[in-house]
Amino acid sequence: MSTQPDGPEDRLRRLTTIWSRAVFPVTSTSLTRPEFEEQLLPLARRLSRALRARAFDAAEGEAVGAALIGAHCTAPEALSRSLDCVDAYLVLYCGEDGDPEDLRARSARLQHAMAAGFARALRERTLTEQEAIAQAALRAQGVVAQALHASEARFRAVFEGAAIGIGIADLEGNVLQVNGALLRMFGGSEQHLRVRNVREWTHAEDAPQIWRLYQELVRGEREHYHVEKAFYRPDGTVLWTNLTVSLLRDPDGNPQYQLALMEDTTERRLLNLRLRYEATHDALTGLPNRTLFFERLEKALNAGEGRRFGLCYLDLDGFKTINDSLGHAAGDRLLVEVADRLQACATAPGEMVARLGGDEFVALTTGPDSRGEVDDLAARIMNALLAPVRIDGRELTVRGSIGVVEGPVTGRSAAEVLRSADITMYRAKSAGGNRFELADPEADARAITRHGLTTALPTALDRGEFFIEYQPLVHLGDGSVRGAEALVRWLHPQHGVLGPDRFIPLAEHTGLIVPLGRWVMEQSVRQAREWRELHGDGAAGPLRINVNLSPCQLTHPGLVQDTVDILERAGVAPDALCLEVTESALIGADDDLLKPLRRLAEMGVDIALDDFGTGYSNLANLRRLPVSVLKLDRSFTQGMQQFPADPVDLKIVEGIVALAHSLDLAVTVEGVETGAQAEQLRILGCDTAQGWYYARPGPPDRLHELALADATG
Repeated sequence: MSTQPDGPEDRLRRLTTIWSRAVFPVTSTSLTRPEFEEQLLPLARRLSRALRARAFDAAEGEAVGAALIGAHCTAPEALSRSLDCVDAYLVLYCGEDGDPEDLRARSARLQHAMAAGFARALRERTLTEQEAIAQAALRAQGVVAQALHASEARFRAVFEGAAIGIGIADLEGNVLQVNGALLRMFGGSEQHLRVRNVREWTHAEDAPQIWRLYQELVRGEREHYHVEKAFYRPDGTVLWTNLTVSLLRDPDGNPQYQLALMEDTTERRLLNLRLRYEATHDALTGLPNRTLFFERLEKALNAGEGRRFGLCYLDLDGFKTINDSLGHAAGDRLLVEVADRLQACATAPGEMVARLGGDEFVALTTGPDSRGEVDDLAARIMNALLAPVRIDGRELTVRGSIGVVEGPVTGRSAAEVLRSADITMYRAKSAGGNRFELADPEADARAITRHGLTTALPTALDRGEFFIEYQPLVHLGDGSVRGAEALVRWLHPQHGVLGPDRFIPLAEHTGLIVPLGRWVMEQSVRQAREWRELHGDGAAGPLRINVNLSPCQLTHPGLVQDTVDILERAGVAPDALCLEVTESALIGADDDLLKPLRRLAEMGVDIALDDFGTGYSNLANLRRLPVSVLKLDRSFTQGMQQFPADPVDLKIVEGIVALAHSLDLAVTVEGVETGAQAEQLRILGCDTAQGWYYARPGPPDRLHELALADATG
């Protein structure tokens, strides 16, 4: 017996077999079940591809739903059984190694798309059938008219043998004759129908134009009209029909009778209503889904001036942990319980709750005092989540973060409102969760700006939008310029010059920090070569360039080789480069992380420990770090800007300098802004300093001028 695992085609065949067994009994087809299974196989293959595609395409699911109609699977049970089969087995047999949560979400969206495609195809088929019936009705009109004039026998054959309901009335609305099909539709006797005047057959859902068209017809102003109309049966139930009413004239052309042709569409309408419900409601919780919520929100936003709305956007805190630890079945039961609680919170007129997907829910209120109502609604939701949820013998604590948006309905789109609520919800989550926050236009603008900068980053480097400014490093003993720190800037087309605090965290998050950092090093090392060519090796030594390394760059496997290549291409010795690493990046660093820094230090590249004193590191840990420079954080020297200096700061700096020098480390101080600071730091034994007291960051020519002035001074 073979022990090879089933291949993708085998699993696809198994899914198709299950599908055909479920749907074949309710399908009107002349095919055998194996032949029907072969007809379903391409549809299963399309669903499998759509499930695993890089980008989700709802059109694939819609096409499969429409294809079911083409395969004569028109019964409501065929759709429901197909959706049950896809829900239960598509991810199981076609998911392979994908993310189960993402695959289940895609499967649910494919099911919604299948239902929409099924409904659309069924509607198109229905319209085609209706047109055929209308044509048959017109032909029947001619046949009936001729039969009335030619032969009562021929008329009776057509009248009684027709599959659609036929009734004849005079121009005053008195019913003269009805056929058997019409009697069966109404479920009453002929006498019951004939005693009622046509004008009495009104229904609450009649369109306004129905009776206007009727009056035009009996006056002879039109020959026929076609409408959808409901009738009350004798037992009180409702009969929905496609109704065609035609005018019959006498041989002289004068209006004489009206002929009604009726097709019973009650079951079809119920099916359409069911499909509409399934397409607009969440299959798991029964709540309105994203589609219906957007319809309601857009309706509320178009309600006119003077109206207001309020929206709560809820995301459960830690829901992924529950799914990962207890399984998706437990997660689904939790979502159902949360949905029930939310539904109980939104019972006032103008309130609704919907599930957008995953663990995201929204609540909408459209009352006159929306500000007070939405605050109250958010508080009710938070209170509803307080009680633990019991699942499989465990009590699960439910927490949630809510973003609240409230305001006038005019001037805002549904997408903008939901985006603001989403941003606000994540602000609540970042503040610790289990709370709700009100939308803030300024916070929204900052978040949108961050997103815009993130999306613009990848092409900004290619477009040459980055440039470097240099801040000199000055020796505290003789005041000579010993080098500079390279500080990257972004000349953004819309926002102007942006400092590194605006985009470096975004670059680290996206991974662009690696190519950006490589570019900064290339430009800085090339600049260091130009400075050395201009100044040579003076008494103070050659100028050195300091370049910052991010934590992402530290872990990049190409760091050492990139650095070597850059130095060799520029023709610069390694001692021209100093790489600055923040103290926090090296807290708890193991040998694997330190290995590239040790290799660079062995080559002659200086390593500086930046922001020293802010990372809560163990001072004894300095002995194993391959650093040659400590950069003391500016927070230790702020107390030295005025005289007398803060004695505590003096003691701390004095101790750090003594420790550094005992370990053969140079000390650089950042943020020097006054002469008093510089003098005090010189007395304490610090080696070099940088800050606005000496120069602000500027173009490379500025450093050349400072170095030249120092050499000639």
